[in-house]
Amino acid sequence: MEKMGSLNLAEFLQPTGFIDSNSPAVIAFSNKAADGANSEQERAIKLYNAVRDEIQYDPYRIEFTPEAFRASVIIGNGYGYCVAKAIVLAAAGRAAGIPSRLCFADVRNHLTTERLKKVMKTDLFIYHGYTEFMLNGRWLKVTPTFNRSLCERFHVKPLEFDGENDAIFHPYDLDGHRHMEYVTDHGAFADVPYDKIIEMFETHYGGYFDKDKKDAAGAFDREAENDRQS
Repeated sequence: MEKMGSLNLAEFLQPTGFIDSNSPAVIAFSNKAADGANSEQERAIKLYNAVRDEIQYDPYRIEFTPEAFRASVIIGNGYGYCVAKAIVLAAAGRAAGIPSRLCFADVRNHLTTERLKKVMKTDLFIYHGYTEFMLNGRWLKVTPTFNRSLCERFHVKPLEFDGENDAIFHPYDLDGHRHMEYVTDHGAFADVPYDKIIEMFETHYGGYFDKDKKDAAGAFDREAENDRQS
């Protein structure tokens, strides 16, 4: 948890082309999610829960056009992978007046589905994205990637955010098996490092993301359930 110190927070409250916190879609999403909150901390918790559970995690429907990385577009789609969900949370946070930024790390996901591991040829996820909120003078890490229903299928405890502590992936699942391992930290950004993400994905995953995966769209939840029962 990094203390604020003399950081200039203005850039973490400004809209950008990707984190379009001034767009009607983002403002509406943020206002609805934070409705009833009585403090900045409560707003942050409500925003986190909304992005975690209302934007469905789907690693098969990743588009690499600049437009697809825009928060308002992701909200309209209703799904996204880790980076997309982190972008939405940062945008919703800024729309609610909470300084927000993006962070990236390489993670080894021990509970990915067999099909995804096979097509990606690895369980190392490059440039996994999450968000940081500035609350009470500290940057807190918040990871809205896996929606509650998906956690239940993987038998992983849903990741909760209390507004006071970091919310990062659990190292083990509920059965004591390895779940997530943080390998490399790529730091924090005021905006989406789009060119770097594209470069890293092309380097590490080859032509996988150029393939037509329409038949797998929305199938990740089912795969997780099938893998756990097999």
